[in-house]
Amino acid sequence: MSEPDEGTTAATDPAGDGGSPPSPADPPEEVPPGSADPPEEEVSPRVAFMRALRVPRNAKVGAAVGLALAVLAYVVRVAELLGPFRGTQRYPVIGAEGWFLVLAFVLATSTALLVAALLTAVRAARLAREVDLEEEPR
Repeated sequence: MSEPDEGTTAATDPAGDGGSPPSPADPPEEVPPGSADPPEEEVSPRVAFMRALRVPRNAKVGAAVGLALAVLAYVVRVAELLGPFRGTQRYPVIGAEGWFLVLAFVLATSTALLVAALLTAVRAARLAREVDLEEEPR
């Protein structure tokens, strides 16, 4: 039998050391694309800090609370659950429902920001307290 030339050896031997090719049962060394947890060395300090403070979670909770409060306020006002509005206000261009919808949006976004900021501040205080406890001599 003839010996394979250099090109075919490189194609069948990825390590180039003359050993056998890796078996399909061996796990891949790289993180597959779309993996939820990238290797630690690729995470920037800013991303690690935001994860430690749970900023994405806090933003979702804030958005949910803000949306719920805005929907409640909008329904109470437009459906007149607390009785009719006694004022004689006129609402130009978009009508009363439109203005209350705009106000509900403002209420939702400001409440979401407030809740997210408060949750993040509480988490930061807890983490700071944990760090202080770890650094105290015993």
